[in-house]
Parts: sequence; structure tokens; C-alpha cells
Amino acid sequence: MTGAMGSAASRRRFLHLLAGSPLFAAGAGDGAVLSDLKDALNVLEFEDAARKAIPPAHFGYLSTGVDGDATLRANREALARIQLRPRRLIDVSTVDTSVDLLGTKWDTPILLAPVANQGAFHAEGEAGVARAAKQKRTLQILSTFSSYSVEQVNREGGRPVWFQLYPTSSLTVAERVVQRAEAAGCPVLVLTTDIPAGRNPETQKRFERLDKRRCSSCHGDSMPASSFRRPIFKGLDVAGLVPYNATLTWGYVDRLRRMTKMKLVLKGIVTREDARLCREHGVDAIVVSNHGGRAEETGRATIESLSEVLDGAGSTLPVLIDGGFRRGTDIFKALALGARAVAIGRPYVWGLGAFGQAGVEKIIDLLQAEFRLIMQQCGARSLAEITRQSVTGL
Repeated sequence: MTGAMGSAASRRRFLHLLAGSPLFAAGAGDGAVLSDLKDALNVLEFEDAARKAIPPAHFGYLSTGVDGDATLRANREALARIQLRPRRLIDVSTVDTSVDLLGTKWDTPILLAPVANQGAFHAEGEAGVARAAKQKRTLQILSTFSSYSVEQVNREGGRPVWFQLYPTSSLTVAERVVQRAEAAGCPVLVLTTDIPAGRNPETQKRFERLDKRRCSSCHGDSMPASSFRRPIFKGLDVAGLVPYNATLTWGYVDRLRRMTKMKLVLKGIVTREDARLCREHGVDAIVVSNHGGRAEETGRATIESLSEVLDGAGSTLPVLIDGGFRRGTDIFKALALGARAVAIGRPYVWGLGAFGQAGVEKIIDLLQAEFRLIMQQCGARSLAEITRQSVTGL
């Protein structure tokens, strides 16, 4: 009997974890796939809609973590362990969700993280995302490997994006890319630091087995080289180039500081020690990130790293965060724990893949509505009133 009861308890724990998995959460409900934006209740419903619309190999690229996806799951599970502490009898008829980031005011602290190759998910790609960001007055961070040029994305968005830099294996190429982004008017350079030597995306590889198309139909004859067919590399010598740079050091950060007048943000910082070094090397802001669980299999959520990064960053260095944010309550929790803003990745690309620009706008609307509501329920009339006292449990 004890063994049977233990087995049943184990099954319940497994089913509970399965229900919370980011790969299965969108399937909860009546099994119907979202087909009309007016029916959308939350962003999780967009995952299955995107899965239906996006070719399997491309959806696998979007969905994958690394190794066994433990870190991808950890991002969600850690957020679920944090509880809110609502306050009562406060006039919350007026709520201000605006935030200042490096001198620019935005209507919401919900940002659009850099995601590469968005043309693989929908023909509108980063241009459609830029139009959505313009409509919702939120910040878009553009990947080095954007399907559209930085100049066109800036035109579509009505104001320059922040530009994310993969350092690549060539400093000369990186310098030319940085110069082009700066010439296009980008005010901020976001250096990705967390993939120095590649990764092991097992889930992506499994999805690729389901895709019967020839890879050359999208990528040509050479998969690694295909990444460098993106507009930002036009006219550059990319022979033998790889997206990563195993020689990346703080000396590289110092060279970037001298190379550009753009403000410099480091993305992928998860420890107190590296946050302190960011401050010492004159970095303007930090993004706490594990690349959405796509960098290395630490099993540690970004929200669990936030406290020590804030400690290392000090009181003046802004700290942003990404990784697993799917609800307005998630956004609130991160701000309560000290983040200045939260970047989403997969959710808005689900919206793009399933519905184009309109889908991205709907994702932002849903998250913003949830976020505004939980602010009111917790008695916070501005972001300044979201404090550590608003949460417990971590």
C-alpha cells in the first residue's frame, strides 16, 4: 500500500511539473488552437498557434533550451515560487506603468528581447515587430542576425532600436557591424556574453527530425554560413566566421567602449562578480539573462540570479532581466525584486509566427493589461511603488 501511495504521489508530482512546463502550458484547456485574436485570453495560448503556423525545424529553434531543457523549465518554476502581498484600501484609479531606460521614457517596462531570424517565423519578421513596438510604445532590441536591416527596422518603428551584438569570431567584422548600427541611429549597444563557444540544443534537433523539407531551401548549402547572409553583414568578408567568440574578455568590453558612442549594455550577466566588473568597466546597464535557457544548463533561473547581480551592480547601474516571463504577475515579481524592466522573447515571437504584427500587439496588450491589474491589486500606482515588500517566497 505504501509503495502504491508513493507511486501515486510521484505521478501527481510529475503531472504537476508537466503542467507547468513552458512546452506544455499552452496546451492546457479544451485542446482548441487559438485561431482568432479576439478569443485570446493569455499569451500561453499563442504557443500552440505558433507551433501550427511555423515549420517544425524553425519552431524547434524557437522552443529549444540546451541539454535536457532544465534551465528553460527553471525560469518558469522559480517565478511560480514567488508569492505576492496585495495591499488594500489604496486609491488605484490612476496607474502609471511608464519607465525611464537610459534616458528614454517608455509606456511599459515590458520590452521585446532580441530574437534572431524572425523572418523564419513570419514574413513580416522584425519589421512587423517594429511596427507593433511603435503602436504600443515599447522598446525593441534588434538581433545581429535580424532578417531585416537595422535601417529598415528603425524606419518601421519610428525610432531607433537598441542593437544587440553577437561578437562573432572577428573583431574587424564586429567593429563594422557596430559602426553600421551607430550610423543608423541606434543609441544603445547590447553585447551578448553568454555563448562563448556554441551550445547543445537537443530539443531543436528533435524538432528538425520532424521537418521533411530540405534545409537548403531556407539556408543554402552551408548552415553556419547562412547566418551571415543577414543584411547587417552585406559587403563584409565573413568567410570562416562563426557567431561566437571564445576569446571574449573584459578587454573586448573596453574596446567596445572606445569603439562607439552608443551606451553599452551587457546581456547574460548572472553573478555578483561579473556585475561588479560591469560597473568597474563603465557598462551602462545589465541584462540578467540565461538566454532563455539556451546558453548553458545551469538549472538556475534568472529571477534567482537577480538579487546577487543587483548587489554587484550597486545602486546606480540599471539591471534588466529576461527568462521565462509569461504573465503580468511575473513582470510585477521581477520589478518588486529590483529589476528596472523585463524583456520577453518567445511570447512575442509566438504572436508574430501565428498572426504577424497583430499577434505581437496582442501579446503586449495582454501582458500590459495583466501587469496593470496586478499593480492595482497590490496597491502600486507607479513602478516606484512596486517594492521588495510586495513579494515573498524567494
